[in-house]
Amino acid sequence: MILRTVPSRTATCLLCQSRSFSVSYRRLADKTPKPRPAAAPVAAPPNTASSPAATPAAKVASQAAEDAPKDTGPLAFAPRAYGPSVKEFTPTALTRPIGMPSTPSAGENTGIDPRSLKQRRDDFVDYKKHLAKREQLKSKLARPYFRDWSNMQFHKGKTFLAPPRPFKADLSLYFPNLHGRTLSKAPGADAANTTPVLEGRASVVTVFSSLWAENQARTFTSPEANPALHAALASAGGRAQLVRVNVEEDVFKAWLVRLFMGSMRRKTAPEDWGRYFLVSRGISNEIRESIGVLNSKVGYTYLVDHECRIRWAGSGNAEPGEREGLVKSLYRLLDEMAKEGIGANYVRKPVVAAAAAAVAAKRGVAGAA
Repeated sequence: MILRTVPSRTATCLLCQSRSFSVSYRRLADKTPKPRPAAAPVAAPPNTASSPAATPAAKVASQAAEDAPKDTGPLAFAPRAYGPSVKEFTPTALTRPIGMPSTPSAGENTGIDPRSLKQRRDDFVDYKKHLAKREQLKSKLARPYFRDWSNMQFHKGKTFLAPPRPFKADLSLYFPNLHGRTLSKAPGADAANTTPVLEGRASVVTVFSSLWAENQARTFTSPEANPALHAALASAGGRAQLVRVNVEEDVFKAWLVRLFMGSMRRKTAPEDWGRYFLVSRGISNEIRESIGVLNSKVGYTYLVDHECRIRWAGSGNAEPGEREGLVKSLYRLLDEMAKEGIGANYVRKPVVAAAAAAVAAKRGVAGAA
């Protein structure tokens, strides 16, 4: 009889097989690991004990320099409705002109999309424009709703102090064209532009978005607060005017403002109906940053010359001396207009390319007359 040796793995019972079960694959478990390559030698860190940049004070200074905005003007650290919140702020006087770099034209900043259906379709399938639109929506969603109200704690929302004297004409920047409707009942009053109204005259322009902001602007322009201003406007012979811009971008609030237009007409002289604008859209963040409208709850006052250049600006409630500065600046603009022979029949001069380039070069330098 021949006995055949049976392998042990076949002779084991199921119980023993369950005890010797392993999740490791035999070939991988028995495989010897390959030797790893030698790591490259790490360079020794520089000696930071004697380096001045490694001190805590130097690190804080370098970090502050990186976080500081590039613009160091009076509006660089002003509180805004977006960005990091400000814990402490003291307004300073404007030391250089504010405004838009290009001359305004009627029909700009209407807030109406002029694209054709084909252009809208091309933009709809453009991924880069989708990303840009996404960033705009993200910035709007991240903007705190009550930030403007909380910023009112700093000097009642005053963003900057008025300059001591008007800006030089060749260095001044432009007031943008705003599109809306006026209180006038004339045809075309529902699609009016500010640029044709401002051209050819010295204009005191107030921009506000609420009753609180309007009362702040009235501290500069009302007959009770500044009678000298109205005396100057009356003696100008039609060469100076007062223009009011009521901005309300909320759809429901804009509808309420239009609902009470009759009451606003009763409070305004009929000859001033065409100089009271109701604007509901078209004011972008670029425009707000350029002209200094950084808080929608604050009233702003501007002195604009006959070429739509901002020559003087104020914000919030009038401080001592700012009303007198506004009146003196207005008289100075009237004197300049008289020397140039500018009257009621003003025709806007075309801007020569060479002159425009020279003006653009000069605008890099801060200048106050």
